[in-house]
Amino acid sequence: MVNYLLAVVIIFLLLCVWVAVQHAARRFAQRHPELEPQQQSRGDSQSGCGLCSLAQMCSNSNKGP
Repeated sequence: MVNYLLAVVIIFLLLCVWVAVQHAARRFAQRHPELEPQQQSRGDSQSGCGLCSLAQMCSNSNKGP
């Protein structure tokens, strides 16, 4: 029974740490938008593909025959 409770507590603590790290990363990204590595992969491209490196392929496939 002690092992079961210990496992539950460890999993809960890991979840709390995961949420705290995500929160800290979001706050850092908001404070420093120039350092955010995913600015171009948010789907902001005109082709609708979402990946700048594949934008040419997406724009060609969306044109149709």
